[in-house]
Amino acid sequence: MRTCEEVTDLAQVHALRRAVFIEEQGYSEAEEFDGRDGDALQILMREGDQPIATARVFIEGETAKIGRICVAKSHRGLGLGAEILRDAMTRAKAKGCAKAMLSAQVQAIPFYEKLGYTAYGETYPDGHVPHRDMVAPL
Repeated sequence: MRTCEEVTDLAQVHALRRAVFIEEQGYSEAEEFDGRDGDALQILMREGDQPIATARVFIEGETAKIGRICVAKSHRGLGLGAEILRDAMTRAKAKGCAKAMLSAQVQAIPFYEKLGYTAYGETYPDGHVPHRDMVAPL
């Protein structure tokens, strides 16, 4: 059974992000663990006890800044990235947000566009990966 919930114990969130962003994508530990996790809403999707996807959301007035979206390698291609992003957007809207923003890896822009996001601004590096900012109404 798959569940998606807000969590405060970050052990599974950090383990999943370490596997995806540090081990697979080559981000440094300092880049990935920026000390801001305690200020964000942390969403974790599990299948049974296994963490399979995560996202974090900063609520800033009427704007939700969504990031650190990742899916375990073993569960990719099943639509879970879209599912956890929709969950994050729904939670942000329930907290009074009118729009969601994120920093997308350029190669993932088509994925976010299918979920209602529009890219804007110039491409910029985040670590060693090109990114663009994106926004969507909630």
